[in-house]
Amino acid sequence: MSLNKLNAISPIDGRYRNKIDSLALYFSEEALIKYRVRVEIEYFIALCEIPLPQLSNFDSSKFNDLRKIYIDFDSEDAMAIKEIEKVTNHDVKAVEYFIKKEFDKLGLEAHKEFIHFGLTSQDINNTAIPLSIKEAMNEVYVPQYLEVLNKLTALTKEWEAVPMLARTHGQPASPTRLGKEIEVFAVRLEEQFNLLNDIPSAAKFGGATGNYNAHKVAYPKIDWRDFGQKFVQEKLGLHHSFPTTQIEHYDHMAALFDCLKRINTIIIDLDRDFWTYVSMDYFKQKIKAGEVGSSAMPHKVNPIDFENSEGNLGIANAIFEHLSAKLPISRLQRDLTDSTVLRNVGVPFGHTLIAFQSTLKGLNKLLLNKEKFEQDLENNWAVVAEAIQTILRREAYPNPYEALKGLTRTNEKITQQSISNFIDTLETTEEIKTELKQITPSSYTGI
Repeated sequence: MSLNKLNAISPIDGRYRNKIDSLALYFSEEALIKYRVRVEIEYFIALCEIPLPQLSNFDSSKFNDLRKIYIDFDSEDAMAIKEIEKVTNHDVKAVEYFIKKEFDKLGLEAHKEFIHFGLTSQDINNTAIPLSIKEAMNEVYVPQYLEVLNKLTALTKEWEAVPMLARTHGQPASPTRLGKEIEVFAVRLEEQFNLLNDIPSAAKFGGATGNYNAHKVAYPKIDWRDFGQKFVQEKLGLHHSFPTTQIEHYDHMAALFDCLKRINTIIIDLDRDFWTYVSMDYFKQKIKAGEVGSSAMPHKVNPIDFENSEGNLGIANAIFEHLSAKLPISRLQRDLTDSTVLRNVGVPFGHTLIAFQSTLKGLNKLLLNKEKFEQDLENNWAVVAEAIQTILRREAYPNPYEALKGLTRTNEKITQQSISNFIDTLETTEEIKTELKQITPSSYTGI
């Protein structure tokens, strides 16, 4: 069976592939191999730039040719490495052998033993994977996150003056404004994104157990720690973790996943609120010709986009949770459990992007039902009781809370007229009564 979207086991590679295609450049097997080749090549170039004595005569004009090995890397190259791996049964060693063959083609066979010099496979994996995550974040995740944020910001302004009955514990409460309620989500997302930007993209680079043992025994006079830090930070643009064991400790990566999970949780909260607003008839939804909402009930226009988003974010968060809980734990100087787990890094990103697109689609389909907002406010005059008793407190009126409680905590409907009649019974000035009668559910929306 040849793999295609209809027989893929994972829905992100099947049903939703067109929504997450861009992630393949960072999280596919081919992408991981390409990142490994990139790190190996840049490491060799860095050794030439020290220079190591044996590489002091290396022609620096060949650096461009070396970089083309990963810049022009394609699926055929990836398959060639996978063929080598069938023999080596080791993925990183297969990359090393592939690059050595490329050196032979370039007439650089005299220098090829300095490929992967002094390194362990985790020096490659623990730089390649953080680099892929960092670039996927910057080039794919952030633009889609900003689309959602910008849409929320636009709706905040568009609906900033729309008064709305608030509900606490599901019950009518002091009125608010629709734009402000959306702004709550926008600010929450912004604050978590700021925290996200403070998390380093960290990488391990230091030999078999993190001590540059092989490097130092071969070249004891070179400051290898300084070399490693400059290589990781200046060549790769990552934060150098030191000291480490054989592997990166993944604490920063875990922090990243936890922060992404919090952003997703905020979006779930938003999805559920808008789903509820649609069920309350606060919003209609744009209808697309040819679409159906139910196989049996032709009248239905379901809020499926918010539901799809919530479901995908739940899966994403479950995987982010496992990654952040598992990766920082490794037996002694290392075990291999991180290796297979890290191959799933792209999966929660995929479900997150699917969710972002669904939330955005749902927001773009909303049609404000202003009459329903007004009707709910008009049907709930009891919510101005807080305003009335607060003004009476200001005027030192005796027991104002209790007076309003007696009026409103009943099963009888509170109307504008019953509120007005109550105000007339108050032993206060006409000026205060006039002030109280000017308060309406639509005007009592705070700042």
